[in-house]
Amino acid sequence: MTAQTFEQRLRVAERALVKADRRFARIVRHAGPCRLERATHFRPFEALLTSITHQQLSGKAAATILGRVKERLAAGRFPTPAQVLATRLPALRACGLSRAKALAVKDLAKKTLDGTVPAARELHRLGDDEIIERLTTVRGIGRWTVEMVLMFRLGRLDVMPVDDLGVRKGYSVLAKLPALIAPKALLAESVRWAPYRTVASWYLWRVLEG
Repeated sequence: MTAQTFEQRLRVAERALVKADRRFARIVRHAGPCRLERATHFRPFEALLTSITHQQLSGKAAATILGRVKERLAAGRFPTPAQVLATRLPALRACGLSRAKALAVKDLAKKTLDGTVPAARELHRLGDDEIIERLTTVRGIGRWTVEMVLMFRLGRLDVMPVDDLGVRKGYSVLAKLPALIAPKALLAESVRWAPYRTVASWYLWRVLEG
């Protein structure tokens, strides 16, 4: 039997989601096919460096700061972990990073070099729980950030980011709840969507788009 492509798996997931929970039928029909993508080639260090830079900032402000980091450390390219470690904290701060973010970037570089943060090829071989356990040891990297890597970089189809405000709001609208659903309650509700909770989350984000 020929292995399914990622696109084919998404189509299977859409049908299974609607079958498991008919409330998704309308939003799947309205939003169309799930447009999640799986990155076959990416550098975890660069992805996490970008995530740290973007925390609690607008996209434009974060892009400006990240651009300064690239220019100062690597002539406009993404710096390597070794280049980050060789850069003193004040130099990182001068790029616009807060002290907490500069320390987080340093820790990310250290843990990339010692293998705690694996290369992409190894990440693709690891299970979701092990990836979360390893990456959240990096200063400034929380579970939600790793869940976004799992969903949008590694193409894992059964991730349920229960702390994501957009997903919680989307479900609350879909279910016509009088108040925002709690993460624990959303996790319980999501059991029926397994093993395609990433796809369910993608459609819950679409609920908020109308």
